[in-house]
Amino acid sequence: MTTDSRLILVGQVGGGFGVRGEVRVTAFTADPLALTAYGPLLRADGTVALTLTSTRPDKNGVVGRAKEITSKEQADALRGLKLHVPRARFPEPDEDEFYLADLLGVQVRDMGGAVMGTVKSVQNFGADDMLEIAPAAGGPTWYLPFTKEATPELHLADGWLLAVPPTEVGEREPD
Repeated sequence: MTTDSRLILVGQVGGGFGVRGEVRVTAFTADPLALTAYGPLLRADGTVALTLTSTRPDKNGVVGRAKEITSKEQADALRGLKLHVPRARFPEPDEDEFYLADLLGVQVRDMGGAVMGTVKSVQNFGADDMLEIAPAAGGPTWYLPFTKEATPELHLADGWLLAVPPTEVGEREPD
């Protein structure tokens, strides 16, 4: 998947608001009101879900009007729908910055340079970001903390990162 075709999760429909078909959206962006500026918000399959025409701040995001919704029932039917924006709609990050979506597909290498796998997804279970790694040799995916200790080097331009997986409980520390 190219960088331009990647979808970035920006929000989730919370349901209807009021009786006139407004929709509540939980925003996962730094500026919740920016959801309107991103243009049509997409489903995970890339089809248009909502086109917000106006928004106002709400405790967890925004409440707004969408072109596709005319009743509270329609808004409530979308509750839980995840909303995405193509990566190409975001500005290019500064030199030392990147979007987490840019990590997808990056090779994961060990200290000796051997390919351990590729980044399949970036997850956050409440503490730190975790990289889901699809092993090069096949088999079940595994998680690598996205910390300076576990991923000390990131070479996005070259498509790889260095991984130093933490020692698991019950394993011996290397000598």
